[in-house]
Amino acid sequence: MLYNIFKKKNKLENLKEEKLKIVADIHEKNSLVIANLIKFGCIVELKSLKIGDYLIGNVIAERKSFQDFISSMLNKRLKLQLDNLKQYKEKILVIEGLKLEDLENKQEEKQKTLSPNALRGMILSICLDAQIPILFTKNEEETAKYLVLLAKKQLKPNVKISLHSRKPLSILEQKQYIIESFPNIGPKNAKKLLEHFGSIKNIINANSDELKCVIGKKSESILKLRE
Repeated sequence: MLYNIFKKKNKLENLKEEKLKIVADIHEKNSLVIANLIKFGCIVELKSLKIGDYLIGNVIAERKSFQDFISSMLNKRLKLQLDNLKQYKEKILVIEGLKLEDLENKQEEKQKTLSPNALRGMILSICLDAQIPILFTKNEEETAKYLVLLAKKQLKPNVKISLHSRKPLSILEQKQYIIESFPNIGPKNAKKLLEHFGSIKNIINANSDELKCVIGKKSESILKLRE
């Protein structure tokens, strides 16, 4: 029997063939960003997202045209959206279209409602105070290219989505959030520990043999915390 040496593919090749998946808010369904994502080979799933416009793995992205960004500043809607984004550990604000230089050139327009310096101040506040990165893109196609690149970076085999990507809401989520923060204890082991012991107190007080039965060598991380 001849063995086909080309039959098995290495992990890198399998990773390249894996489809990129991005979740988009239903309100983005007519956006050219989605059309470009599909053109670039992405699977786009439309959902009603309570926060943001695009969910790429654990990263939430809020997308705004430059004009919408200015409008949301003036009507105070931007602050609420930024506060919502903070529920995610990994977030990004995408501002698409007009450049600051273009706004400078419109100084003479009578209907101007926002100065370039006020805009710069808001951008600094978002980056430094709210600690939300801002990505400037020239159009929908460039926005899609960045989202595709971000999706590729998220493509890792057997990656578990951690509650640390979003602030926990329920009591159970809060408990898991705390256990996940222990060294070398991820979402999978945190869930196992809570299901077995029922509470954080019981996990901390459990004997070493019982901990090892539940999470194996990872139990050493919890035992060290007692020292």
